[in-house]
Amino acid sequence: MLDVQYSQATDPGKIRKNNEDAMGSFIPISRQQTRSHGFLFAVADGVGGMDLGEVASATAISVVTQGFEQAQADTMLMGLLPRLVQHANAAVHDCRLAPAYRGKNMATTLVTCALRADQAIVSHVGDSRCYHVRNGRARQVTEDHTWVAQQRKLGLISNAEVAESESRHVLIRSLGPEMFVSPDTTAVTLQPGDVLVLCTDGLHDEMSEKEIAAIVSQTKPIDAIARELVERAVEIDGNDNTSAQVIRIRAVEQVGMYRGRPYRLPS
Repeated sequence: MLDVQYSQATDPGKIRKNNEDAMGSFIPISRQQTRSHGFLFAVADGVGGMDLGEVASATAISVVTQGFEQAQADTMLMGLLPRLVQHANAAVHDCRLAPAYRGKNMATTLVTCALRADQAIVSHVGDSRCYHVRNGRARQVTEDHTWVAQQRKLGLISNAEVAESESRHVLIRSLGPEMFVSPDTTAVTLQPGDVLVLCTDGLHDEMSEKEIAAIVSQTKPIDAIARELVERAVEIDGNDNTSAQVIRIRAVEQVGMYRGRPYRLPS
């Protein structure tokens, strides 16, 4: 049976008075629901410089968490998650047309992670990230939807130039500005002892993969680890809202596939 521990932490930082980050989760309440639905975690970062970033991020989180809870049992996560991200995009886009927000521009990033059996499905838009930590080493699962990341992928700039670029936060994809958006979706096979980290750029801009892995690989309580991640990033800089969810995998349920459908392997 899949068994996880999780915690989350957020801080508005040293400069901003409001926090435009939002986080949410769906935690199953029974063994049956763990197998039929699984877990969901999500982090969103309202785009700074636009109106009501906190409304955009909160709307996106609400849509994906409610949609996950209401999904039909045993729905394939690889199809469900990007569909929920699309629904969140439509909801943020429609917010701009509501009488209370008419004339306001709003956008948000979103990274979602659903867990079931021995699989994590990650679907995202923007530059909020998911890291997979195993044996003390972190691997970035998501790829930033930013102008500099695109230029690096094309070989036009180096990693060092990305880190120093004044355009490193310019998004080429986010929720809200357009009626339709294309999320990237990835599957990760889990093992006991793995840790997943979902975070906003307020954290990953300040900390290397090595630093993130060192903190989350400690044997401390999960609440202390989430707080330490965020506090360390704010200590280094603190110019942005900073948020993180930390998910520790304690046990998994291995599954096989038959004609595209999962089935539990005998223990």
